[in-house]
Amino acid sequence: MEALQDSPVVLIHGSRQCGKSTLARYVGQQKSYHYISFDDDNQLLAARTDPIGFVQDLPDKTILDEIQRAPELFTSLKSSVDNNRRPGRFILTGSANVLLLPGLSDSLAGRMEIIHLKPLAECELTATEPLFLEQLFAGNFNAALDSRPYGRLGESLADVITRGGYPAAIARESPKRRSAWYRDYITTIVQRDIRDISDIQNLEIMPKLLALAASQTARLFNTSDLAAPFSLSRPTIRAYLALLEQIFLIEQLQPWFTNRLSRLIKTPKIHVSDTGLASALLGLDASSLWQDKVLLGQLLETFIYQELRKQADWQEQVFSFYHFRSKDKVEVDIVIERGRQIAGVEVKAAATVTERDFNGLRQLKDACGDRFSAGVLLYDGGNVLRFGESLFAVPIAALLTTV
Repeated sequence: MEALQDSPVVLIHGSRQCGKSTLARYVGQQKSYHYISFDDDNQLLAARTDPIGFVQDLPDKTILDEIQRAPELFTSLKSSVDNNRRPGRFILTGSANVLLLPGLSDSLAGRMEIIHLKPLAECELTATEPLFLEQLFAGNFNAALDSRPYGRLGESLADVITRGGYPAAIARESPKRRSAWYRDYITTIVQRDIRDISDIQNLEIMPKLLALAASQTARLFNTSDLAAPFSLSRPTIRAYLALLEQIFLIEQLQPWFTNRLSRLIKTPKIHVSDTGLASALLGLDASSLWQDKVLLGQLLETFIYQELRKQADWQEQVFSFYHFRSKDKVEVDIVIERGRQIAGVEVKAAATVTERDFNGLRQLKDACGDRFSAGVLLYDGGNVLRFGESLFAVPIAALLTTV
């Protein structure tokens, strides 16, 4: 892990069961780190009772697992690091965004590198090299124009979406057993993780609110719609949604806008962090999802967005993600910036594409001028097709395999 070569503290955070502890312990075994988990109540009590003494007694290289349960340690960690800034002293893991915890004593700014670990990407599961983003920003899908390397994914696309990316769920052989894992996962999250970071009332509504958020994935964030089924105020619902975001189960995709265009929507979109989790919350298996074309479209968009986010994490360059929508309902599902370059990705579950499907990408292209690299419509077809300069229809399979 490169971060250990120049950062005194490395924080690996992400949703519970995405592989943080496994990664930290694997790295720790290679480099002889001492391991402490704050899921151990005795260790947690010791840290909370005497944070200064606890940190002073730590071995030279230590992993502190589930650090969000002991935010009191951060001031003591800062003091320890300031006295000895040797790289790689501490590896922290957290199942909540510790920087947002109200009890956080110090952010360790300038002393800590943060790595956001996500559930497994599809290309990790298939052991294929992800080249899609490289080709997107090169604006080059020409090599695939005359070839026919892809078949339609069809109903297998629903299989991929409902399976999700959590290792423990994927390891289960049947969809029924995976759904059971996801249900137990939600129960654990509500009863333990949310209670750890916030003393909220009405804890029992959180699974229902999360399921409602899953039904709204890939749509504009609308607090009124999400608050409607509950006898709670919109500020309270917003606070509950913020907790779900803090434990990495939902996220907001911010809007992209430019002064070249007026009448743009500046409302974020909501996305669940994992489509397997969303499918379980909504009671969907691959067959029922395949029959529900509206939800299939929403979950496919979220799946593509999350897959691109995961692939971007492996690149040297920094990628920023947005969505684009005008008040005339012209939109691009995903807008990606890399430096000055901008690319757009539209998602369609069907196998047929038309000129009209490119309206949003063309508007984005006109607004970006020479900053525009390419616009791609990902669809469930078998061929790469050109729809104008730097505009392509590309099979979804090209994102998940090697072009």
